[in-house]
Amino acid sequence: MIRMTPDRRDVLCGAGAALLAGPVLASPAGDRVIAAARKQLGVTRGYDGAYQKLSYPGGDVPRSTGVCADVIVRAYRDGLSLDLQKLVHEDMRRAFSAYPSKASWGLTRPDANIDHRRVLNLEAFWKRAGAELWRARGASPGSVFPGPLEVGDLLTWRVAGSLPHVGLVSAAGRSPKVIHNIGGGAEEVGLWTFTIHRAVAHYRWPRGTV
Repeated sequence: MIRMTPDRRDVLCGAGAALLAGPVLASPAGDRVIAAARKQLGVTRGYDGAYQKLSYPGGDVPRSTGVCADVIVRAYRDGLSLDLQKLVHEDMRRAFSAYPSKASWGLTRPDANIDHRRVLNLEAFWKRAGAELWRARGASPGSVFPGPLEVGDLLTWRVAGSLPHVGLVSAAGRSPKVIHNIGGGAEEVGLWTFTIHRAVAHYRWPRGTV
């Protein structure tokens, strides 16, 4: 389970920005993202949400550790050469008020060291990018995502009632799986293991041709 230190709670609250609109991305790109995510299995064995100074662009904490958002950032960098650190930072510079950073963390300007590692920011980014396919309505989201899932889709939850979490759909169909890091490193698990958590949103990004 997630280790509830203050700085880890901080990072679990995500990353985000805006990009491409158009037809739904072809499945080979989703396959590339998942292939890159699977390379993290057995490599990222820990979980550490402590704030760290990062290089920019392309900055990362050691691959042996990280949080749920780092799994996503690494998969898109390695699989599609899309850098969410840079994309989120640039979009936050354009539209800082569209992100929850000030209300959630008291920030008054973007911070390229951490913004892309916060799930709430990623949710804002993907919504602005036109990638949101479904979002739970009301104060008590359910535990099931209603739409069909495709390999490479992004799902977000609120773990333990309130902690933002993100994972990648690695297998669809009757037995969907996700790749994520919820406290013990990168792992691939059945989506059914998340039914105790609140399903919040379903994204497919990028929308366009890569």
